Amino acid sequence: MLICALLWLALMSVSLQAMAQVAGTVTQLSGPLMAKKADGKIKVLSLKSEVESGDTLVTEKNTYALVKFIDSSEITLKPSTTFVVEQFAYQADQPDGDRASFNLVKGGLRSLSGLLGKRNKEKFSLKTPVATIGIRGTYFIATFVPAPTPGQSALPPAPAAGATPPGLYVQVLDGMIHVSNPAGSLNVGADQFGFTPSFKQPPVVVPTNPGIPFSPPPIFNSSTAPAAVNSDAGKPNAVDCIVR
Repeated sequence: MLICALLWLALMSVSLQAMAQVAGTVTQLSGPLMAKKADGKIKVLSLKSEVESGDTLVTEKNTYALVKFIDSSEITLKPSTTFVVEQFAYQADQPDGDRASFNLVKGGLRSLSGLLGKRNKEKFSLKTPVATIGIRGTYFIATFVPAPTPGQSALPPAPAAGATPPGLYVQVLDGMIHVSNPAGSLNVGADQFGFTPSFKQPPVVVPTNPGIPFSPPPIFNSSTAPAAVNSDAGKPNAVDCIVR
């Protein structure tokens, strides 16, 4: 019985380590960034903090945060964003184990593909409340604008005058993405903009930039991103603690 108990404890330890696999590191930060861990604990992240599979990342209203994943891919979160790293697995010598599954609950992000996206594009998925995004090796921006008030109608409520209609907005800077939901699917290529109004309406290409802002501090764009404007940069958060 003692041997069985020890084996069970060993297996549980391995399982917990797998669940808490390090997925990436915070490499740029302009304000408070919180992570809700898989065990329910809340952690305040700082520069060089690790991000694990199962983490739910939450940015404050003035926070931009850049996470560099272990395959060299990058995701930059904009203010007031909730983003879940559902699963991320990458090993250079084990391509069959590749997995990148994310969930944009609200807010927006910019995504730059890494090694996983180059060799196993089909293993990447970004869920949103109205559609799922797949990649074709790419660099893109996605923002989900929620409806002003929740409703049970199949169609979102009409926006107020001058307001941005609710839905998913995408902009492809390089490469291509595939946006799909039960109502249809759409490929969006470089320099194109897409919009998905609801889960029951298909994604469509829009002819011009819908004007969804994405303006991180200039340091976030120093290597790969287009130049930003109207930055709300703040001082990096230096706190790294567990809130129980």
